[in-house]
Amino acid sequence: MDKIKLGSTDLQVSRMGLGTWSIGGGPAWGGDKNLQDCIDTIQGILPLGINLVDTAPGYNFGASERIVGEALKGMNREEVIVITKCGIVWDKKGSLFNKVGDTQLYKNLSKESIREEIEQSLERLQLDYVDVYMTHWQSVEPYFTPISETMEVLNELKAAGKIKAIGAANISPDQIREYMKYGELDIVQGKYSVLDRAIEEDLFPVCQEYGITLQAYSPLEQGLLSGTFPRDYKPIGAQCNKKWFQPDKMQKAMDMMDAWKPLCEKYNCTIPTLALAWILAQGDFITILNGANTVPQLEENAKALNISLSKADADLMRDLAIAADK
Repeated sequence: MDKIKLGSTDLQVSRMGLGTWSIGGGPAWGGDKNLQDCIDTIQGILPLGINLVDTAPGYNFGASERIVGEALKGMNREEVIVITKCGIVWDKKGSLFNKVGDTQLYKNLSKESIREEIEQSLERLQLDYVDVYMTHWQSVEPYFTPISETMEVLNELKAAGKIKAIGAANISPDQIREYMKYGELDIVQGKYSVLDRAIEEDLFPVCQEYGITLQAYSPLEQGLLSGTFPRDYKPIGAQCNKKWFQPDKMQKAMDMMDAWKPLCEKYNCTIPTLALAWILAQGDFITILNGANTVPQLEENAKALNISLSKADADLMRDLAIAADK
């Protein structure tokens, strides 16, 4: 599998990574999964040439990190790039974020919080260091922390060897420029799919300007672009409030996928594989973060890396997506 340089580091990352948002389980994350299936899936990345696994404390209150940690015990640590995150907490106050059940989540990127969070994450992951430490959501009032202060503590952790690189998710171009004033920002995560192309206008240019790796998350629109949902599918969990799961939009997206079928025949692939291949065709600075709960799902996703989508076909898919959004 092709690998690309991670920002300004000497790390080489695969153009596809495994996201463990769902693996953490819990009602807001699609329900609990079979633990052994999850461990097998994580351990299945290396034979496919995938070397990146992404997690976060906020994925079911540390459950995802603990599962990743268990899986890593059976892998060659030096071959795996591990991303985890900071800034979403539930054991201290901060700016209001989501509420899961009876538990309120908060945004907090203060120095004190980050110093506590990294130690908690390392304990759950059973690691001495993480390869990439990423701010999960950016700081807002009333618990606002300037990026200069957040970067100060991240640089301290880097100097101490607890993290190798710094990343940021859910971020604006101006915030990226602010991060770069105080150190190296090597990877940025943004929501990106053929149906949601907003970051092409803002994040693409600034990432290319600074040589930052862009990691696309939710590339299959939380399963909609799997092509497996029936026409009368009823959204669950986090899907319910998403644009493309509203009844009229969902039907238009399904019409779009029906129109992809000749392309699936041409490239001998499935609907989701084609959707992932489209993202890879948009630039060699992009890596995909895609979820899987079983080894067969992981293997199907990885097939996208062997598809060389022509520009004409990529443009056709874009046109069909634009039409679906009207």
